[in-house]
Amino acid sequence: MIEKIGVIGVGQMGTGIAQVCAVAGYQVRLLDISATTLAKAAAKIAANLERQVSKGKLKPEERDAACARIVTGTDYDVFGDCDLVVEAATENEPVKREILKKLCVHLKPTALIGTNTSSISITRLAAVTDRPQKFVGLHFMNPVPVMQLVEIIRGIATDEDTFAQAKDVVAKLGKTAASAEDFPAFIVNRILLPMINEAIYTLYEGVGTVGSIDLALKLGAHHPMGPMQLADFIGLDTVLSVMQVLYEGLADSKYRPCPLLVKYVEAGWLGCKTGKGFYDYSQDPPVPTR
Repeated sequence: MIEKIGVIGVGQMGTGIAQVCAVAGYQVRLLDISATTLAKAAAKIAANLERQVSKGKLKPEERDAACARIVTGTDYDVFGDCDLVVEAATENEPVKREILKKLCVHLKPTALIGTNTSSISITRLAAVTDRPQKFVGLHFMNPVPVMQLVEIIRGIATDEDTFAQAKDVVAKLGKTAASAEDFPAFIVNRILLPMINEAIYTLYEGVGTVGSIDLALKLGAHHPMGPMQLADFIGLDTVLSVMQVLYEGLADSKYRPCPLLVKYVEAGWLGCKTGKGFYDYSQDPPVPTR
């Protein structure tokens, strides 16, 4: 039975995963390399929960209990008694592999490992651990507290008990699980990211401007957010990373990352998190950069 969950990384995804686990009643252990970053993450979670209280979605005592369940640390020893640890570091395979290697020696034999990767092979990541049968993909959507879906992905070695326990955790979080096979980018990103990449090609080839492309998809396809705005929200570095995984993993030219996307990432224009991507967020409302 899973009672204590560890989370590695305090970016947008790791912080969100820690928050929903704490609200659901799990004891949470949150790790990052910087104590300062951890303190900021804890403050962000507290602020998010306070907003839920103000909207009547959470009682003050539930907020306080959730915050009390989160313990932070900068050493992997914090995961010693965890039943499940979810890796939510940057979408970079070498980084994830190093984290997983460090993690295993600190875990009890029965502990499960999950990864929040949005595109990387679960089988390949599991192979660097000492427990590939207890390794599973748990791909949360962003923002985690709001989005309902979690993709559960089995590696080739993932056993039935691990998969069943992962489904139980997702259900206890109040979310809906979709089972995906271990192919590049799984289900959501296999469909969504090529659409965004194609929108960037449409911009690159001069078919439309940033504004006209977003307007066309919002009004013409009833999308709540245009593809350029969505790319900025996801992070252009993440979009590029997923497209590279698709292109290399499936060897199909239709997944070739748009050269304009590459240029934006090279410029450090990564979207909302850097203040500039396909829109410039230093202005209100944001202004298209192309």
